[in-house]
Amino acid sequence: MRITVLYGTESGNSELIAQDLAAKLQEDGHEAEVIDLQDFAPEQITPENFYLVVCSTHGEGELPNTALPFGERLDAFTGDLSGVKYAMFGLGDTFYEETYSQGSEIIDRRFAELGATRVGEYGRHDASSWDLPSDVALEWLPGVLEAAE
Repeated sequence: MRITVLYGTESGNSELIAQDLAAKLQEDGHEAEVIDLQDFAPEQITPENFYLVVCSTHGEGELPNTALPFGERLDAFTGDLSGVKYAMFGLGDTFYEETYSQGSEIIDRRFAELGATRVGEYGRHDASSWDLPSDVALEWLPGVLEAAE
């Protein structure tokens, strides 16, 4: 399975998680690449790839800095993402109840509006927990891969 791991980050946590996910995928024999959302356009999304999106939340529930350009392009995108499968892993802090993990949810909602299908459980890391973000993501990954096949 060809997998593209996309990430949007403010402080670098999402990038580290994306790299750890890609390393695990490659170790398991998958073709995986990691791309910062600021370097990716919605027009590049194809049904031939499976997408893992790792995105943090910034400010009052907004997209993080590196995801802002992609978010703007995604809002303006009028293409059809039917047939595209993706999984979402959001980062946030439950201390901020109303905005927890909203950065990833912005992208998730727009993907769904454009016809893409999210598979597996919605992954999340809570910065208020003692859990390491990559550990949570790597625990989440097998269920997502199973759902994607």
